[in-house]
Amino acid sequence: MRFLFYSHDSVGLGSARRQLAVASALNRIAPDAKMLLTTSVDEAVQFDLPPMLNTFKLPGIQKQPNGEYSNSRLGISGAGLRAMRSALLHETLKRFQPTVIIVDKHPFGVGGELDSVLATAKASGVRLVFGLRDILDDANAVRREWDLSRTQQRMAALYDLVLIYGKSSVYDPVDQYQFPAVLAQHAEYCGYVVNQQGGKLQPDDISATVLPNRDGRPAVLCAVGGGEDGAELLRIFIQAAAGANWQGFVVAGPLLPDREKGVLAKLAAKNGVSWQIFNPHLARLFATANALVCMGGYNTLSEALSVGIPTVCIPRTKPRSEQLLRATAFERLGLLQTIPSAELNAVSLAHKVSAAIKDSREDIFHRANTLLTFDGARQAASHILKLAADRT
Repeated sequence: MRFLFYSHDSVGLGSARRQLAVASALNRIAPDAKMLLTTSVDEAVQFDLPPMLNTFKLPGIQKQPNGEYSNSRLGISGAGLRAMRSALLHETLKRFQPTVIIVDKHPFGVGGELDSVLATAKASGVRLVFGLRDILDDANAVRREWDLSRTQQRMAALYDLVLIYGKSSVYDPVDQYQFPAVLAQHAEYCGYVVNQQGGKLQPDDISATVLPNRDGRPAVLCAVGGGEDGAELLRIFIQAAAGANWQGFVVAGPLLPDREKGVLAKLAAKNGVSWQIFNPHLARLFATANALVCMGGYNTLSEALSVGIPTVCIPRTKPRSEQLLRATAFERLGLLQTIPSAELNAVSLAHKVSAAIKDSREDIFHRANTLLTFDGARQAASHILKLAADRT
C-alpha cells in the first residue's frame, strides 16, 4: 500500500503537522506501507518523520492581501505558480502510484491546483480522503464560500471519505456547514489529531531549560505556531514576563517576519526571557512548562489540552474567526482561559498567567480527556487503511 499526503502550506505549519501525525499512526499500524508527503514547509524534515515516509518539497506559496498566491523568491505569481505546483503533483501521482491520497483542509488544493490531479487519480481507481479540521471559519462565511464554487457537491462526487478531526459535541461541521446527505454519509469523526513526539531531544533544545524548578519560579512558555502574525503577542508576553513571579520562555516560530526577529530577540534578552525561533519538539515542551500562552491554532490547543497544561489563549480574529470559535468552545468547557485581542496588554496577560500557574494540571488533564478524545491520528489511520484494503 502506498499513501500520498498533500499539505497546502499557504500559512503556518498546522497542515503539515496534522498530516505527519496521521502518517505516523499509519506507520505504527502498517509498518511496511510506503508514504510520501508533498509540502512546501521548509521545516518538515526537522520533525519526527516515520521510517517509511519521504517528503517532496513543493515551491512555497504566500497569500497576498488581494487573495492571490505568489512566490517572491522565484518571482512567480498567480496562475504560473499554480501550474508549476500542479505539474509537480501530476508527476508525483504518475511516479508514486498511490493507493490512497489524503488531502488536508483545501479539498481541491490551493487555487484549485489539485483539480486535475484528483480527477486523474479518481479515474485510475485511487481512493481519495479529505481531512477536515474541527473549525474552518464562521459557519455563514464557509457556506457562502462553498456555495459559490459548489464545493460540497464536488466533494461528494470526488471523495470516498471525509475525516473530521474533532468532536461533534464541541463543534459539528456537518451541521454547521450544512453537509448534503450524500456528503454526510462519507463523514467520520476521528477526535483531535495530536502529534506523538518521539526520538531523543538534543541538549540545546529549549526543553533543557523549560523546567519548573530552573530558578525557583514557574516556567511559562509562549508559542505562536508558525509565527507569521504572532509578533504582537510575543512582544506583550515578553513585557509581561519582566519582573514577574514566573520565568518566560518563547518559541517564536520559523515564519516570524525577519523585521521582527531582531527587535523581539533583543527585547527578550533585555527582560530575561529565553528566546528560540523554532523547536521541532514543541509539543513535548508542554509537559515541562507550568503554563502556556498561545494563539488558538488547532495543533497547539489540541496538543496542550491533551497533556493538561494550563493555557491562556489569545485567539486570532482576522481574517477568519476559526481560532476565536475554537478557543471559546474550549473555554466554555472549562479547559482554558482566553483574553480577547482588544483587551490584551502586559497587565492583563500577567494577571491571567499568574492565575493559570495556580491551576491544577491533573484536573485539566482529567477534564480534557473526559470531554474530548485525542486519538484522532490513530482513528484516521484506521479508516484510511480500511479504505485501502477495500481497494486492494
